[in-house]
Amino acid sequence: MNKNKILEKIKDKSLKIGVVGLGYVGLPLAVEKAGAGFETTGFDVQAEKVEKVNNGINYIGDVIPEKMKQLVDEGKLKATTDYSFIKDMDFIAICVPTPLNAHQAPELDYVKSSATEIGKHMSKDTMIVLESTTYPGTTEELIKPILEKESGLKCEEDFYLGFSPERVDPGNAVYKTKNTPKVVGAIGQEALDSIAAVYNEVLEGDVYKVSSPAVAEMEKILENTFRNVNIGLVNELAILCHEMDIDIWEVIKAASTKPYGFMPFYPGPGLGGHCIPLDPYYLTWKAKEYKFHTSMIESSMIINDKMPQYVIDRSMEILNKDKKSLNGANVLVLGIAYKADIDDYRESPSLEVIDKLKAYGANVKFYDPYITEYKYKGKLYSDGLKELSDETIKESDLIVVTTNHSKVDYERICKLSKRVFDTKNALVNVKNRDKIDVL
Repeated sequence: MNKNKILEKIKDKSLKIGVVGLGYVGLPLAVEKAGAGFETTGFDVQAEKVEKVNNGINYIGDVIPEKMKQLVDEGKLKATTDYSFIKDMDFIAICVPTPLNAHQAPELDYVKSSATEIGKHMSKDTMIVLESTTYPGTTEELIKPILEKESGLKCEEDFYLGFSPERVDPGNAVYKTKNTPKVVGAIGQEALDSIAAVYNEVLEGDVYKVSSPAVAEMEKILENTFRNVNIGLVNELAILCHEMDIDIWEVIKAASTKPYGFMPFYPGPGLGGHCIPLDPYYLTWKAKEYKFHTSMIESSMIINDKMPQYVIDRSMEILNKDKKSLNGANVLVLGIAYKADIDDYRESPSLEVIDKLKAYGANVKFYDPYITEYKYKGKLYSDGLKELSDETIKESDLIVVTTNHSKVDYERICKLSKRVFDTKNALVNVKNRDKIDVL
């Protein structure tokens, strides 16, 4: 590897960049790299995504459509399903999904297949960076052997390999891919410096170098495990506060007035998104290799995983006030997305809430201003309400708010509804609260 040659290519923008996986992480990253002046190629097995990119059609909320279209028209951004073009790339970022299997263990098939295809086609002097969230050790223990076997090349000598976790927060109004600080770990100092130099050229956020890929992998898991544990704490307190007839939301607001030593986290119907509900499982799974039990982490996951059922139990309790049963009740669920004002429903607890409501015999309708259909447990549900009519609100025995979208008129909903169970404190500004129960 010639570090100086790499730095020259970065400086004169002749470095060719490939992004494997064009989802919530990959597409914004590809757009930013192309926007920085680098010829960027996106690789994906889904022909539909490739076609959309090549036609300048955006499908990710955090990407500016006009910017993407311009980059495609200028020839800076393109996409393909043909992995043979990997041979032309100088820098490759792997941004494929890393879900859990049915047993809550890491499912790395996408990572393995991507590494295999890259290894088959990569050229000497290529930089490869894994961005997909995974357990500490994946880059060195899994990716490196696959790349070396398939390519016949030697890591550090013939190619550079590193890990840089994605930190995309969908819908964040301040921090996007462009300005979010980047953490980079790599095998060898030259690899670290070279990979960091690419990100420094592309992004506005600081690039923080760590000593190894494993440190970077653990760092990402720490970020989201921190949130998982604290959300578990506040969810448990929410349940206790209900029993004590104390408003947990008022408690959190009061605690937030302390200018130091406290960071607010909020309860809800469960955890959603790709990272926070999943990342701790990667760590607990890997920890077993060392006969170590992550007791605090596992306790928080137990609490968070039980929240959808708690929503069901509370819904029954609320309906009982009107001498009604959940079985046969008309229930309207407001919100499919896992967080406010986005169209991303990955691991959204709303889906489990709806599934459980139906299992208990409720007649369920759902409305989300961003989502009219979703997939859950392999089945497509395309019966989402296109609009929220007065009649639908009035005929609902219970409205369960599972996402606090700002586009929803909660004053109107409260006025027309019989009962509202607000699991996200979305109706906090509604003055007449006779019909409202909060988590």
